[in-house]
Amino acid sequence: MSAEGSRGDAHAVNLHVFSPGCTEIDRILLFRDWLRSNASDRRLYERTKRELARKDWKYTQNYADAKTSVVEEIIARARSRIRPE
Repeated sequence: MSAEGSRGDAHAVNLHVFSPGCTEIDRILLFRDWLRSNASDRRLYERTKRELARKDWKYTQNYADAKTSVVEEIIARARSRIRPE
C-alpha cells in the first residue's frame, strides 16, 4: 500500500496507542506472530479482510467489528497451540 490510504486520503493512518503493561499488547503480538507462522490462518484473515473491504462502511469501527469473530477465532487457536514459557 502506498502512503495514500485505501480511500484516497493521503493522511490516513491506523495507530494503536497503549499504556505500558497493557494486556492488549501481548494479545496483538500473539495475533501478529501467529499469522506470520500459520499460513492457513493468514489466508483466512486475508480473505475476511478483503471481503469486508469490498463493502461500504459508514464508520470504520463497523468494519473492525465485522472482523472481530475471525480475529477472536484465530487468537483462540494461537493460544491453544502456543506453550507458555
